[in-house]
Amino acid sequence: MKMILALLLLAAAIGSAAAKEAVDLAEDPVVEQRLIAISEEMRCLVCQNESLAGSRAELAQDLRRELREQIKLGKSDAEIRTFMTSRYGDFVLYRPPLKATTILLWAGPFVLAFAAIGWLLIQLRRRAALPAAGSLSEQDNQRLDAILRESGNA
Repeated sequence: MKMILALLLLAAAIGSAAAKEAVDLAEDPVVEQRLIAISEEMRCLVCQNESLAGSRAELAQDLRRELREQIKLGKSDAEIRTFMTSRYGDFVLYRPPLKATTILLWAGPFVLAFAAIGWLLIQLRRRAALPAAGSLSEQDNQRLDAILRESGNA
């Protein structure tokens, strides 16, 4: 009986030691909703394909904690975005602003699409300009017959 009790206490101690701390939630649900709205517009710097709101990375948790502090300080959404971009650059935003340093992000896909369409049109025109297989002119047929006759006599 004492052995079972000792094992249960040991299991409880090991389980509690391995457990992580619970993620802090804002005391105010309005703050939490605002945090979610802002963090869904921002990219996790570790995951890069996930929003800050959906990421489970430790850095994302730290950034959400920072956002909560900014909200509690009474800063507006625009001020918080400015703070985050000044610290981490425009990359932290899912929709970076259109400016000289981000023009490639906005125009790049269109430039690549137009280049691909142009390359395809050039290839199609080259292919159309080639003679069809098996269609030789009468002069080419006569030269081919002459070559074949000469090679047969040799």
